[in-house]
Amino acid sequence: MFEPFKSWYAQRHTYARDWQARTGGEVVAIMCTYVPEEILIAAGMLPVRVLGAHQTQNVAEPHIFGMFCPFSRDSLAQGLLGHYDYCSGLVLAQSCLHYRQTFTSWRDHVASVRWDYYLPMPNEVQSVFARALHRQEVQHFCDFIGERLGRPIAQEALQEALELVNENRRLLRQLFALRQAAQPPLSGAEALYASLTAQFVDKREHNQQLRRVLAELPQRAASGVSGATGATGATGVRLMTIGSENDDIGFMEMIETLGATIVIDDQCSGTRNFWNEARPHENPVAAIADRYCARPACPTKDYPAHTRFDHVLNLAREYHVEAAIFLQQKFCDPHEGDYPGLRRHLEDHGIPTMLLEFDITNPLGPFRTRIEAFLETLAEEDLF
Repeated sequence: MFEPFKSWYAQRHTYARDWQARTGGEVVAIMCTYVPEEILIAAGMLPVRVLGAHQTQNVAEPHIFGMFCPFSRDSLAQGLLGHYDYCSGLVLAQSCLHYRQTFTSWRDHVASVRWDYYLPMPNEVQSVFARALHRQEVQHFCDFIGERLGRPIAQEALQEALELVNENRRLLRQLFALRQAAQPPLSGAEALYASLTAQFVDKREHNQQLRRVLAELPQRAASGVSGATGATGATGVRLMTIGSENDDIGFMEMIETLGATIVIDDQCSGTRNFWNEARPHENPVAAIADRYCARPACPTKDYPAHTRFDHVLNLAREYHVEAAIFLQQKFCDPHEGDYPGLRRHLEDHGIPTMLLEFDITNPLGPFRTRIEAFLETLAEEDLF
């Protein structure tokens, strides 16, 4: 039942090109989950999240520092290598400085880009001025896209796009809620396929497939088959993954072969992207803008109060998490600064943690050994 998601993920560039040929619409590369994709959808465009390929490359170094995070370097390489040559537009909402440099280098050196837009999303979303400011910026973005179309985007189209994306978020929440069960009917890898493909597949198609899966999963649950093991049996240690962008599904699948199930995450590639919906408002642009200020914050926007610490802890409790793994992008300044406090917060509340540092390519063998040791330690602690 998850095969369409897996096929979309494996053939994501083919999917976008086919969509373009089928619809005649414009495909736009988006570089952060803070980009208000509803605006692009309302304009008849397909927003496609730039993902890494996790392959060695040597093209990004002349354009970006080697001590910038692996995801920034990998994303830039995908543009320079022409993998996203079907994208004529490029949009970034302000997140971190590393990724802003990726955006700048992509804009200047990827030949297929005909237009670009930098959306100065406020970092201090807790400020009383943040929402009013962001409403203005999203309206400017909406006006810009209208100019690209040659006509303003209709309010009806904006409202329809808002409802479409809200439905996608709602369906993903329903899918992820099934992972609270003592024996989840889907694995962490399957959940990641669903959440990642939502970031580049036409939402109408994605919603249709989510509804199919939600209708079929109760049969899998009733049969006692675990999503992680693919067979009747114990779920093992219930894990949570925490980090920025992790689209390395091979790594997730490896974890779930070691006697564990990833039951929830706090990552841009997962729950952080879809966890909250836009609330009703007479002005759809205001509703869209407010939603991005209110979504579960990434560390670039989680100050002066660390609101995400309790959010992550509540997720762990709700999904009966027994341990958490931090998937740290090497040189990721925001998450490196966030890690010590969040680790203490979880461990002070009885949730053991471990830290793994990711690069563009991830050594599954050494990681397997470290995770096995971590799981063995958890088992020994349970015995005493």
